[in-house]
Amino acid sequence: MHIDAYVKQDFGTWKQRKENRLNLGDCAVGRTAGAARPLRPVDSRECSRLLSAALLLYCAWNCLCAAWLATTATDVTMPRSSKPLRQSRVPAGRIERLARFGWMSGELALGALTEGMRRMVGATVHGGLVFSEANAERLAKRLASLRGAAMKIGQMLSLQGEDILPAELTRALAILRADANTMPPAQLHRALKRAYGSGWEALFRRFDETPVAAASIGQVHRALTADGRDVALKVQYPGIARSIDADVENVAAVLRLARLLPGDFDPAALLAEVKRQLRRETDYKIEAGLQNRYAVLVAGDPQLLVPAVHDELTTTRILAMDFLDGTPLEELCEDGAAQTLRDHLGLLLYRLMLRELFEFHFLQSDPNFANYVYLPATEQLGLLDFGGSRDVPIELSAQYRRLLGAAAANDRTTVRQALCDIGFARTQGDSERADALAELFLIGCEPFRHRGAYDFGASDIPARARELGLQLAAKGLLRPPPPATVFLHRKLAGMFLLCARMRARVDVRTLLRVADAA
Repeated sequence: MHIDAYVKQDFGTWKQRKENRLNLGDCAVGRTAGAARPLRPVDSRECSRLLSAALLLYCAWNCLCAAWLATTATDVTMPRSSKPLRQSRVPAGRIERLARFGWMSGELALGALTEGMRRMVGATVHGGLVFSEANAERLAKRLASLRGAAMKIGQMLSLQGEDILPAELTRALAILRADANTMPPAQLHRALKRAYGSGWEALFRRFDETPVAAASIGQVHRALTADGRDVALKVQYPGIARSIDADVENVAAVLRLARLLPGDFDPAALLAEVKRQLRRETDYKIEAGLQNRYAVLVAGDPQLLVPAVHDELTTTRILAMDFLDGTPLEELCEDGAAQTLRDHLGLLLYRLMLRELFEFHFLQSDPNFANYVYLPATEQLGLLDFGGSRDVPIELSAQYRRLLGAAAANDRTTVRQALCDIGFARTQGDSERADALAELFLIGCEPFRHRGAYDFGASDIPARARELGLQLAAKGLLRPPPPATVFLHRKLAGMFLLCARMRARVDVRTLLRVADAA
């Protein structure tokens, strides 16, 4: 049996286990993260077939890739403040990235074999054969080393709960929301030379080779220009822009094999939207224009600051801007941070999101901690990373105004109709799905209904939404959202998670009423 058949078999069994637990009234949703799951028995014939498939795949790719990867892989630890960053060469060529995907597939196959052998001897393990806990960690580490679109999609998947992904995979992919591996100095210097030409060092009095941050598409360095300006340079990893289509298709192939996408769902439109957005994010001249546009929109708010772009140092692969020296929002999650400051920043974030949706019709769609910094000297919130910014069509904005307003009023009928109008379900012939999605959306919009300051840190919305999501998944009622809403929901969900991590208390209901009246 081929390895893809084992992937399908494994995930089919995982889904059946979830459905069985739901039908039996088991409290699987409330189990602890480390609790073992019921596992299907593995006999010697199954492991023998898996051994053949795994070794054939793994050995073939080893023969093709081992020599190459041995000479290109560099992996050392480079300290940055109190958190170490790993350094590894970015695979830039198409063939090289394909080889990395092949290497990763071989590792997963061999890992699945190991898990099967352990189960034969009675070892207690977590998860399925292919996406066991160890294999999920291998996958996350390989995506982190690939960077680019592969890592970006992994980050998006990491925000999903167990209603979409196995728990082991969800936990492992969470590392992709932290810093990525960084480029070694030699590769960094080549990227700077390609952008600025020979003698690029003369542009700067000082250039800090240790990055202050590293993400899926590029890493950020602090520098002092020859004329004394303190700047941040976002340097794109080499080959990332060229690899977008192939990376997206390769990750989509894994999702299809794993049956993480419903069988009747055609992902073509969704994949096309993801590719289009990622292509925009890899053109830093486009991002510079988006950043300048956003700066104009928030110019009248003295509590917000968008760093100025330095056009003469900006290219398609390097973005230069003012360096904002402040406190990362993630540090405000620690116990020493003042509650009043957390509440204030949570209010700024939610108010800004509602202005984006209803006033600007222009959305920064990537709300992770790295994109915000608090500036104590001026008491401002610094805004970063506008590559994922996008226009919100006026019609879609009006639909979400109606949807959020109905959710705030607990008007289930209007919520249901609004979801159908946006495209989450059909008005006719999809009644059960529409009702279920309305219930799920009402749970997620609880902060908009709550009177007074909503305590995000004490909220149990994620647990309740996960429980309902499991039930909907077991019934086959969950489907990916309409492509036009993907990045909008990324912002809505990400904003909730930001405030939950900061344990902010925000009167979201009043903010919505003010935004709706504007």
